[in-house]
Amino acid sequence: MLSVQCTNCNQAYPDTGVPYRCPVCGGLFDFSGMLHYRPDRIEPDLPGIWRYRHTFGFPQEYELISLGEGSTPLVWDRVLGAQVAFKCEYLNPSGSFKDRGSALIASFLRGRGAQAALEDSSGNAGASLAAYAARAGIQLRVFIPEAASGPKRAQIQAYGAEVVQIMGPRSNASAAVRQAAEKGDIYASHAYLPYNLPGYATLAYELYEQLGEAPGSVILPVGQGGLILGIARGFEGLKHLGLVERVPVLVGVQARACAPLWALTSFGTAGLAWVAEAQTMADGIRVYHPVRGDAVMQAVSTSRGRFVAVDEEDISTGGEQLAQRSFYVEPTSAVVWSGLAQGVGEIPEPIVVILTGSGLKSNRLSVQ
Repeated sequence: MLSVQCTNCNQAYPDTGVPYRCPVCGGLFDFSGMLHYRPDRIEPDLPGIWRYRHTFGFPQEYELISLGEGSTPLVWDRVLGAQVAFKCEYLNPSGSFKDRGSALIASFLRGRGAQAALEDSSGNAGASLAAYAARAGIQLRVFIPEAASGPKRAQIQAYGAEVVQIMGPRSNASAAVRQAAEKGDIYASHAYLPYNLPGYATLAYELYEQLGEAPGSVILPVGQGGLILGIARGFEGLKHLGLVERVPVLVGVQARACAPLWALTSFGTAGLAWVAEAQTMADGIRVYHPVRGDAVMQAVSTSRGRFVAVDEEDISTGGEQLAQRSFYVEPTSAVVWSGLAQGVGEIPEPIVVILTGSGLKSNRLSVQ
């Protein structure tokens, strides 16, 4: 596999088991090398994103867990005077971009012999992993906050996963699942485990293939930031091989009610004093403490990008504007409309906007 090691003590990821953090020092695991996309090594006969298997570094004997994820449409429109392409990630099998990461995590779990696992989620990550865990024959238990939308909760349960509802904000669900993991259960965290990141990088490869070049800018919602980090690494790999000249400018959009990365990059450490885990209709990005926050901020900075914050009324407006253009997305995705409005005229074209989750997953475009 690609080299995975602790970012704190450089301990290599163990050959057995599925620890979510370093058993030596408690640090965070991440890849130590660059992802390498090679057009001549694409395997078009493999399902879903597994056609890019050479970029994942998984052992050949690992079973490929797939539901046909990836290959989502890129739909062009003229918006606010700019050429904009909407990448419809909500058309993935479980209704969100998370499927790109879940396919790899489920394959990794199966390859390590896991029969059961835990996850925490505001909804989409749990629903996605539940779908792929069912495919892999892994029993999943998902910890969700009490405010998680009814459709997402029902979707998780429909796949056969057990739902554990935790009172209070999203962070309480994360604390509860870590406490459960300390008893020895496998914590298949989409935030802590790095194995979903090469899956998210496939979005960069698809954009390169669909456009024939790197877009000028990419706008997307950011909570934990795994998607924006994966996209950055995908384009870095393309740049390293000379297939694109540059990494696109990355614009991460957060709900102002819970916008730690925007606050930190806009106002420095003093900005963190204003950050709250407040209620927002964009529950999928209500993340008070992003696990890979430093790496995410570095990736955005290197791309010459930025983070922007969006008010609740703008999220509602964004959902309406996108729906009028035939894109029915959940509020977490709708934040990109205001992000686009704040960026047009300042960021390079063509602009790609990532629509991350289906509107069928939300109760309605209002605060819950």
